[in-house]
Amino acid sequence: MSPTKSPTKKTSSTTSTSKPSASTGAGTTRRQNAERGFVASKKLSDLMQEVLVDLLELSMQGKQAHWNVVGRNFRDTHRQLDEIIEAAREFSDTVAERMRALHAIPDGRSGTVSTTTTLPEYPQGEVDTSETVDLITARLDATVATMRRVHDDVDEEDPTSADILHAIIEKLEQYAWMVSAENRTPSSR
Repeated sequence: MSPTKSPTKKTSSTTSTSKPSASTGAGTTRRQNAERGFVASKKLSDLMQEVLVDLLELSMQGKQAHWNVVGRNFRDTHRQLDEIIEAAREFSDTVAERMRALHAIPDGRSGTVSTTTTLPEYPQGEVDTSETVDLITARLDATVATMRRVHDDVDEEDPTSADILHAIIEKLEQYAWMVSAENRTPSSR
């Protein structure tokens, strides 16, 4: 050991060798051991949380639609809903893991999701394929609207998180176009 360096005293397995971030609070974790890097502000954490709950709700409502859709083009609609559900689940995981990488704490509890989502409640019971198309399109649009609303503020604080939102917006808008095309009629030439 070098005479100019003193050993780091460790009193427990969770003691940090560096000072905790000043932004540590209920919405962030305390840096420990060798953790370094960017720490999300409360504002950034809150904005990403808004995106997270809408993605989680989109996956749940997509599943509700998947189970209860009936009518013409049932099979195609049923399968397309599976794609949307899988994408929403993957996107919510990406957002939550990004939050954790920034020392923010994602909250995906059912009570939190149901009280903070911007998506309207999905109807109970069987729903015709045509109505399902309109309902899911509206929910895709609402989820994208949340991301577009928070995007500039997210980008200002963390362009990397904004890049994640870009990729999700692109895919959800593609799904909205593809789903809504089921109910469209050709425009006149």
